[in-house]
Amino acid sequence: MLDRAQLKHLHFLGIAGTGMGTVAAMFREIGLQVTGSDQAVYPPMSDFLRERGIVFHEGYAEKNLTPKPDLAIVGNALSRGNPELEAVLTHRIPFVSLPELLRGWFLYKTRNLVVSGTHGKTTTSTMLAFLLEKAGLHPSWFIGGVPLDLPAGCHHGTGPFWVLEGDEYDTSFADKRSKFLQYLPELVILNNVEFDHADIYADLAAIQKSFRQLLQQVPQNGLALINADDPNALAVAKDAPCEILEVGSGPQAAARYKVLKEDASGSVLSLHGREFHLKVPGRHNVHNASMAICAAHTLGVSLETIASILPEFRGVRRRLEVRAEAKGITLVDDFGHHPSALRESIAALRAKYPGRRLWALFEPRSNTTRRGIFQNELAQSLSAADGVYIAEIARKDQLDPQMRLDPKKIADDIRKAGRESFYLPGPEEILKDLLPRLKTGDVVAVFTNGSFGGLVEKLSVALAK
Repeated sequence: MLDRAQLKHLHFLGIAGTGMGTVAAMFREIGLQVTGSDQAVYPPMSDFLRERGIVFHEGYAEKNLTPKPDLAIVGNALSRGNPELEAVLTHRIPFVSLPELLRGWFLYKTRNLVVSGTHGKTTTSTMLAFLLEKAGLHPSWFIGGVPLDLPAGCHHGTGPFWVLEGDEYDTSFADKRSKFLQYLPELVILNNVEFDHADIYADLAAIQKSFRQLLQQVPQNGLALINADDPNALAVAKDAPCEILEVGSGPQAAARYKVLKEDASGSVLSLHGREFHLKVPGRHNVHNASMAICAAHTLGVSLETIASILPEFRGVRRRLEVRAEAKGITLVDDFGHHPSALRESIAALRAKYPGRRLWALFEPRSNTTRRGIFQNELAQSLSAADGVYIAEIARKDQLDPQMRLDPKKIADDIRKAGRESFYLPGPEEILKDLLPRLKTGDVVAVFTNGSFGGLVEKLSVALAK
């Protein structure tokens, strides 16, 4: 545990990241001096930090460590050679990763609920925190996104529960284990397991090993909620030392849900003999909701209370988020980049906007989708849209040619499947080509785990003219 009495000044290296920034703000709110630095700090994070009185520096430098902080928190994007990190090490300033900070400051004394899986972590953890908060349990939470229904992505509540989005990505430059291994779980949700993060995992077996390590930390009197419809997740949970509750839509699930209705207004599902109404679209969100319902009910929230709260849930920014509606055209922003996530998001948009022409604009930016691993799967997922634009891969020169995704081939394959499909270098070219093609009734979905060169904002401006 950290000696909290001796820690008055925290300095965050990488403060502009969503997780780092929201945690920094939480510590400022509980009365600590908080400073930080990042390579560049843009709105909305720059405004978010300034509004909370947090002093931050743009660019990494040794001088940012004056006055000397009591503890440095090092973001996982930093690596050796960073001048500020090198100064932390040279001057023996105590440092931890962000997960280590949460563990050492809070998690030894709380009941920790870790939401994990390749997909759905952010939405499911937000939904669980929302249910517990609205039910009056006053939870704390740490979510790697921007909730639409909670005051911030990180919050220190007065109740016993911490809801944590459990990221399988590595912890820091000094600790290459998954972040979620720091979180001391009493309850784990395992949504699904697929291959991802090709920069740090060699194969699916390596990812399964990491999730298996997470479940090995759950005490015997703890609980793991496992996706009964996912063979990879079931394989991970096979030797878990705790109670298992399998949640899914198939007959093997102990907690079996059924979709009763799915239309433009959302979904209705049945679970535990009750109906639940869900505003956020998509079958994948029905699964996310079922996990959150089961977890909240296990923790003492009645099904009646959950059923009354759930229809209020609006979701998370950049998860099928409607960003603009103009001239009869709807613009949607989505974080999806893995083939499975793209497939589910496009299916959700089809259900929400039946009969409307759907354009999918995709930026291959993640460390997995820049590689050729999912060459065929990406083409299959994107071809469910009526028209597709795919940009050049991000940071192309950092990959050997034989390792790279071939976006032109994806566009060609989609065209062969009978869909309109275009490969263009970047957002400016896509914008110029797309705008004349748009018609009243079209839905335009932008898929990226980055900014795509501000394409969503540029489209919003263009549609408003």
